[in-house]
Amino acid sequence: MKKYKIEFYAFRNEYLEVKSYFEKLPMEVILGGLRFSNNRYVADLGGYLNPGRKSFVKMETSLLTKKQAKVRLKNWKILVKKYREKGYSYPTIYRIKVQLEKILNE
Repeated sequence: MKKYKIEFYAFRNEYLEVKSYFEKLPMEVILGGLRFSNNRYVADLGGYLNPGRKSFVKMETSLLTKKQAKVRLKNWKILVKKYREKGYSYPTIYRIKVQLEKILNE
């Protein structure tokens, strides 16, 4: 392990906060947080940051009838491909499937 210096512009209180994080947290945690922050920042700048899975699930399932839910579940593999093309994550797609099953069982 080697000691490095990083130079950045900040106010005094911001510098002290960053310094305290580097003193308290392990490097893996700091890097993980910085990766997450960087990815979120890039997504926000690019205009494709879509917070809130619930709104996607609601948007896809709110007005469906039992018959429509049954058809969608029957053609699930095709829908997964379409949802991935829309940019939905697998957890979001799974929540849509759960909601479709719930509509079907009501």
